[in-house]
Amino acid sequence: MSTSPYSFRTFTAADLPLAARWLAAPHVVEWWGEPAGQLALLTEDLETPAMAQFVVLNAGRPFAYIQSYDLASWPDPAYGDYPAGTRAIDQFIGEADMVGRGHGGAFVRDFSDQLIAEGAPRVITDPDPANARAIRAYEKAGFAAVRIVETTTGPGLMMVKDP
Repeated sequence: MSTSPYSFRTFTAADLPLAARWLAAPHVVEWWGEPAGQLALLTEDLETPAMAQFVVLNAGRPFAYIQSYDLASWPDPAYGDYPAGTRAIDQFIGEADMVGRGHGGAFVRDFSDQLIAEGAPRVITDPDPANARAIRAYEKAGFAAVRIVETTTGPGLMMVKDP
């Protein structure tokens, strides 16, 4: 039985107003960009079976968003070769009062450990190289920096977590 204070529930259309509020928060806009465009992408992804989206809860309180997808569904040559079944993740903490308190690294560790337990041979992410807070959180979650890659949205620091 898990003693983690974090749980993950499937993100649905009913969560779009919450996501819209979070995406408009200055600390999210800084790294995720223009809120309306990002909300449109989250909305589109509701109809995309390859994208798994979740609301992250801490002791029952929704406070963050995380998504996971099979890297083969959105191949990017910048990522190089990865084992079949590799999962990529993206996330943000929506509630400003939860930022800078260690939650990012903790829930990303729980989530990525769960993906690996379910059979993912590797989990990757690519935060902006200037986003020191995210990089620290991913390192605390067990990810290791590999190299800078040029993605479709700009430079990213390729980080990997293996079993």
